[in-house]
Amino acid sequence: MTYKKYDWTLLLRIFLLFATLSGTAFLLSSGLYIYMVVPVLVIIIQVVDLFRFTNKSNEELDQFVESIHYRDFSRHFDEKNAPVAVQPLRKGFNEINSTFKIISKERETQYQYLQKILELVDTGILSYEHQSGEVMWMNESLKRLLNIPYLKTIHSLQKREPQVYEEIVSLKPAEPKIATIVSDKNNLKVLLSATAFQTDGRLYKLVAFQNINEALDETESKAWQKLLSVMTHEIMNSVAPISSLADTLKNRLQLSLKDLNNNSGSVEDLELGIETIKRRSEGLLKFTETYRNLNKITTPNVKKILVRDMFENLHHLMEPTLEQKHIELEIILKDPDLVLEADANLIEQVLINLIVNATDAVKESANPRILLSAYITPNNKVVIKVADNGIGIAPDVMDKIFVPFFSTRKSGSGIGLSLCKQIMMLHKGTIKVQSTEGEGTAFFLFF
Repeated sequence: MTYKKYDWTLLLRIFLLFATLSGTAFLLSSGLYIYMVVPVLVIIIQVVDLFRFTNKSNEELDQFVESIHYRDFSRHFDEKNAPVAVQPLRKGFNEINSTFKIISKERETQYQYLQKILELVDTGILSYEHQSGEVMWMNESLKRLLNIPYLKTIHSLQKREPQVYEEIVSLKPAEPKIATIVSDKNNLKVLLSATAFQTDGRLYKLVAFQNINEALDETESKAWQKLLSVMTHEIMNSVAPISSLADTLKNRLQLSLKDLNNNSGSVEDLELGIETIKRRSEGLLKFTETYRNLNKITTPNVKKILVRDMFENLHHLMEPTLEQKHIELEIILKDPDLVLEADANLIEQVLINLIVNATDAVKESANPRILLSAYITPNNKVVIKVADNGIGIAPDVMDKIFVPFFSTRKSGSGIGLSLCKQIMMLHKGTIKVQSTEGEGTAFFLFF
């Protein structure tokens, strides 16, 4: 409607100019020169007015185009004080600006909403330009996962995480891969998946990083539980009759001693052999029963407990052993009112296992020392730390220490750390380890 008014105004001016020119031409052809003065003046006035009208419209149009170019939708064109001929044009510009302002506001709201959602999710997200490698955006989850505040290009990741970099560069859409990220000397398994999109003639790659460590740990734990269940069942079913039979043979042998000729000492040898079979069978049964403990813990009795009370109990329990071995136990608890929601008995068992392991690790140290501490992380997670200045753990062993049956000690059963990991998983927490050979080891319990 606005532009129709503008068109009719322009057509009216052109029509009046045409009429004036036609009248002047008629006077000129009729030789009435004296009457041409007034029409000529009118023609000049009309031409000047038409020029000013069109020029004013062009100026208004230039301002409007400039505001669109710079996305300045806040500009308002004054309608009331404008010439009557320009008022419809300004009104149209204001209506278009208002529409663009609403669209821009909606897009900005959607962008902010989407950005907040992406910041809240636990999945790390990275977007970069495929050809140059320029990183366009990365969320806070990915920054925490990679432990980096900023990434200018994807190629900057090559020195920090070479394996992850190679996996990302070679990653194709709809072909997810599993990569390992080394974070604070801990290995994190992440599932990488990607998608590609094109805009303004440029190709972009969007990569998602999903931490699957907990899922893998849970799956691995269930697999070990099933394996242990089958193994303990089969071993006990096979060994129990052997132990019973050895006991029966021993009794019958003793009853038949008077009827046997023992000049060569064969009876004693036979009795010793049967006793050995019985003793080893009972040892194997006891060994198997011990591993059945891995499957007995199902539901923890979670309550609010003071960490200082738990530390005090541990100190009273372990102090005689540590003093006997001349090992210093240092306890650090900056917040005496620190509360933990957990099963006190199970967590104490975990800490006892870790302290016993630390005691064995520092036995060759000049000044053996074990540190027990607790604190809260910036994201409100309670962490208990058990550290020592012992021999440390070899890098090739780090991935195996939580595997059942695996032990670096000759007298170790390989059950302690496996049990610790299972207990932490029952508490919806995790256990992590940092170690340097020759310097010491630190275990972290995250709740």
